[in-house]
Amino acid sequence: MATRIRLQRHGKKNQPFYHIVVADGRAPRDGRYIERLGTYNPLTNPAQVNINFDRALYWVEVGAAPSDTARAILRHEGVYLMKHLRGGVAKGAFSENEAQRRFDAWKQEHESKMSNIKREDADNARNEMKKRLEAETKVKEAMAAKVAEKRAAEAAALAAAQKEAEEAAAAAAEAENAEAPAEEATETPAE
Repeated sequence: MATRIRLQRHGKKNQPFYHIVVADGRAPRDGRYIERLGTYNPLTNPAQVNINFDRALYWVEVGAAPSDTARAILRHEGVYLMKHLRGGVAKGAFSENEAQRRFDAWKQEHESKMSNIKREDADNARNEMKKRLEAETKVKEAMAAKVAEKRAAEAAALAAAQKEAEEAAAAAAEAENAEAPAEEATETPAE
């Protein structure tokens, strides 16, 4: 029986979520499996992987062939590094303590890289939000300036129209006042 370490797809449409499983190579993708090793969520940045390290290492050491994606995930989690270090211990190249020290150093470096990636992503998202807010503020200020200019023009036009109306009313009143004495003057002689 050829055992494979592979991914079983779960989740919704366009929202994949995978279980990392050990299964018979002839079994369907989402069918029966021998053991579930962990989960893989590719939608987060960086991708979230929860894996039972000891069981994954056991299956890799006994010869379970991983799929390409599963191999990349196991390599990323350090399973293949630990297999390599255990091979060095078996050959007598270094001791078990040295192998564990090397693995711990790698793990610490790997975790610091991942935390730096998360921090950079958070900083980039924060900077992007700040840029969008500044751009939106500039657009809002430009629109407010246009509205203020339009209202000022409308107010000036209204003031000019009122002034013209007042001048016209004053001119009409003057014309009436000028016509009224003239009419009185014409009416008086007629009497």
